[in-house]
Amino acid sequence: MLMFTGVPPLIYYRVLISNLRSVLEAQFDSRVRATGHSYEKYNNWETIEAWTQQVASENPDLISRSAIGTTFLGNTIYLLKAVRTYGREIHMTEFLDKLDFYVLPVVNIDGYIYTWTKYRMWRKTRSTNAGSICIGTDPNRNFDAGWCSVGASKNPCHETYCGSAAESEKETKALANFIRNNLSSIKAYLTIHSYSQMMLYPYSYDYKLPKNNAELNSMAKAAVKELATLHGTKYTYGPGASTIYPAAGGSDDWAYDQGIKYSFTFELRDKGRYGFALPESQIRPTCEETMLAIKYITGYVLEHLY
Repeated sequence: MLMFTGVPPLIYYRVLISNLRSVLEAQFDSRVRATGHSYEKYNNWETIEAWTQQVASENPDLISRSAIGTTFLGNTIYLLKAVRTYGREIHMTEFLDKLDFYVLPVVNIDGYIYTWTKYRMWRKTRSTNAGSICIGTDPNRNFDAGWCSVGASKNPCHETYCGSAAESEKETKALANFIRNNLSSIKAYLTIHSYSQMMLYPYSYDYKLPKNNAELNSMAKAAVKELATLHGTKYTYGPGASTIYPAAGGSDDWAYDQGIKYSFTFELRDKGRYGFALPESQIRPTCEETMLAIKYITGYVLEHLY
């Protein structure tokens, strides 16, 4: 089994954007004007939720949808065992004959909805914090991996607030419980973030290296090489702490410490020109090139099951 999650962005803007409103509006530059779900535009949660139901109902032999928990505001967290290319693409067909893929499209649903309704750059959950008027916890600082020891804040008003305790957030707990309940069959864990064009592996909460560091480094090197073959997009790679910065409480480190030895984080396009406001016109090429890296990792895992 390979596990994929979509979690909040890891990092802040590192460049000064003079007119944030115009940049955010420029995100929506796709010529696709479908009223429903489209792979080439940003979709709100209602559209994504409907899509998960649609693809499951249209492909009952290939896709199943299950609820693994609820958010603070009561939204259901759905996980898909999903594929669109079975029988049409030789490598994906082989992978899906031999492996199960679990895809969690959105982890922080409450926060994602808030980015559409109130504040586009929101990153935290929408839970209340005792003794504070500030809302939310950063889910990517809330896992029990060196929790709140570095690169995270104990102040509920800060963007990287780690929460009142590890797994304090319902969203984090739901994902962690799913992984714990299926740990014996999960061979790889991939989490998809933005931005910086990096492929990271443990550890981020410490400068120590994982036991299979040489293997993970070799996998990352080969994966980013594959990624670059399509559009020439250059990625850097390495352990999280030394490659991007130290940060505790990430799901990739936690998954690795649970025994999933192939655990990676993708930081997608770009390197800072658009940052978290990547235009829709870059969605397709980003997905195309990232899939090449994912296929490489999948093939490697299939040949190195443990």
